[in-house]
Amino acid sequence: MPRPRRRLVSTCIGSVTAGLLATGAALAAPEENRAEDSGIAMGAYLDYGPNGVARIRQLSRWLGGKDIRVGHTYLPGDQWAGIEGRVSFLEDWARWRRADDDRMFVLNVPMQARNEERVSDQQVGRLIRAGAQGLYDEHFRRLAERLVSLGVPDTVIVLGWEMNGVTYTHRCRPDPANWKVYWRRIVDVMRTVPGQKFKFDFAPNRGTDAIGWTKCYPGDDHVDIIGMDSYDQDPGQTFDDQISQPYGLQKHVDFARAHRKAISYPEWGLFRRGDNPEYVRRMLGWIEQNKPLYHTITDYCPHGVWQCKQNPQSSKVFRSALTPAVPGPVTPTPVVPTPVVPTPVVPTPVVPTPVVPTPQVPTPEVPTPEVPTPQVPTPQVPTPAVPTPQVPTPAVPTPQVPTPQVPTPQVPTPQVPTPVVPTPQVPTPLPEPSTAEPSPVVPSPEVPTPVDPSPSLLEPEPEPSPEVPEPGTPSPEVPKPSPAAPSPVGPAPVTPGPAVPKPEPTPTRPLPQPQPQPQQPPLNSMQWCVPINFGEWLSKLVGKQSVCVKIDLGEGSGFWPF
Repeated sequence: MPRPRRRLVSTCIGSVTAGLLATGAALAAPEENRAEDSGIAMGAYLDYGPNGVARIRQLSRWLGGKDIRVGHTYLPGDQWAGIEGRVSFLEDWARWRRADDDRMFVLNVPMQARNEERVSDQQVGRLIRAGAQGLYDEHFRRLAERLVSLGVPDTVIVLGWEMNGVTYTHRCRPDPANWKVYWRRIVDVMRTVPGQKFKFDFAPNRGTDAIGWTKCYPGDDHVDIIGMDSYDQDPGQTFDDQISQPYGLQKHVDFARAHRKAISYPEWGLFRRGDNPEYVRRMLGWIEQNKPLYHTITDYCPHGVWQCKQNPQSSKVFRSALTPAVPGPVTPTPVVPTPVVPTPVVPTPVVPTPVVPTPQVPTPEVPTPEVPTPQVPTPQVPTPAVPTPQVPTPAVPTPQVPTPQVPTPQVPTPQVPTPVVPTPQVPTPLPEPSTAEPSPVVPSPEVPTPVDPSPSLLEPEPEPSPEVPEPGTPSPEVPKPSPAAPSPVGPAPVTPGPAVPKPEPTPTRPLPQPQPQPQQPPLNSMQWCVPINFGEWLSKLVGKQSVCVKIDLGEGSGFWPF
């Protein structure tokens, strides 16, 4: 396998051409073979230090914007200081890794100092046993602390890579049993550091090499990933040979599946057979088929395809396969923003919906001329009300009862009520016999003009005409109208029913039964007299035993129904 020292020298030489290749010196990739991104994390070893970090972006541009998610470098194995991570370039890689959570940092870590000095198997055996006894634990603890402090606690550690070969001092063949113990000690020590999330990758060479690599496998508890470094070289003349040979590509996939581990290809590329596009095509197809956790091509001469211009055909295949299928310039289908012509919110003129004050034209309540109902009849009483003051004790009505004899007075011409006929209020008041009582409802309006009563009352003034209160007591003359008469005439509800010889009074109708005075005015007269009986002793005081009211029932009065 390629030796790291030679890699570093080649890297220095190759870096001179990196700029040219980055700007497109290589052949353009054909469109027809482009494949969509499979999602497998891909990277390349471009240089061990800051230059390697900087070239990741250039490689991405060369691949048409391909996302290079894996950054890969090696710790120097010449001294323990390098293995402990006391090298400045780790900071550059840590900064790149922290810039995106989706990135992966892969770090190859030697298990022995003087790792490329061709140390003999006998001496390697002694070093392996020393490591198995814990002599080197502290070096790996310091490395773990260094990585955690740099903010890359999830680094993938490719520990003691290509251990089945003969190149490195950390090889396995001199003492496989203690080598496995030593590996486990390193893993245990690094896992004790707080905050670590390391993944340990066991990555042998493809093929048998110096020892079958499965004999060096340290166990599932101390391995997270089973990788394989595979270059275009023997054993195997064709890619199919590389797949089927003992400890070849197929064995690698099967072994990892049996141990339920993810696979990886930390190193792969061209080598002994020069520019071999078929190998590149087949290796990329194998990777796509078996879905490793990640893969990184070693990109310097003679292995590379971007920085090494010795392999133009392989470069063309590599670029074509990994350049993302440009989805045909997504001419962004001009989202001509469908001019949201703001649908002129022509403010829907809030023409204040003229609160045209709904002319509360006061709903002229005027009509409701309740005036007609002004039950003015009650006012009929007012005129007699004047006399009431004359009656010192209106309680007198009660005495009426004791003086039922009053009925004897004056002609019981109850017909007089017929004058009620004048009270045209009731359309039927004319009938003499019914004494206008039948239409008592109308009388209410008649009352308004009780003009005459006042004069009649005035006449008795010399005698304190108490007659006025009498309106309530016309029991003697008109017994039947008395019930109705009391209400209009005044407070005298006495309505001397006793004297009523005729029970015609429909008492319910409080028609102003202003029965005419004893002298019976002519029919249709505007004077209405009601006989009143105050009792014997009171009659002597009052004298006049009737009350007369003059009512205008003419057509112009508003009460004439005919």
